[in-house]
Amino acid sequence: MPDAAPQRSDALKNREAILQVAHDALAESADASLNSIAKRAGVGPGTLYRHFPTREALILEVYRRDVDRLVDSVAHVLASHAPLDALRQWFITLAAYVRLKHGLGEALHTAAAQEVVGATSASVTAAVGRLLDACERAGEVRPGLDPTDVIMLLSCLWRTPDNPVGAAQADRLMELAIAGFRP
Repeated sequence: MPDAAPQRSDALKNREAILQVAHDALAESADASLNSIAKRAGVGPGTLYRHFPTREALILEVYRRDVDRLVDSVAHVLASHAPLDALRQWFITLAAYVRLKHGLGEALHTAAAQEVVGATSASVTAAVGRLLDACERAGEVRPGLDPTDVIMLLSCLWRTPDNPVGAAQADRLMELAIAGFRP
């Protein structure tokens, strides 16, 4: 929102509630209605539409918010795990999120959506770079791994089924990739 006036605290609270409910509702069903999202968030439809005038605007803001949170989590994941374990955990979280994103269907294939996806891909690449740098400093991966290549290679993780068999397959695929990253 360029040049937007600061929002009141209740408006910010409503916006956050809408975004959280929308995230959860869209994870359950990509067809969740805006009215059902408003109701679950405890706001009226008018409040939802004031913040997000279209379904696409809401979906794109949920996407942007989730990617920002994921990128922002790198420091915490690195602080609470050894670097290679942090890389593993972060990519498993990324894979779960991308599965959700794919469930949003056509809403993320418009020109406006591609602009948002393009803008967030740089921050995801930078986050992977931070993880790889930490792994490299710890001697756990060979020097010079390209974050874009690692993302492309590990994109197989979000193609695994979202069930225990898929999780086991994702673990195996992750370990195969890490074996290739080692010095």
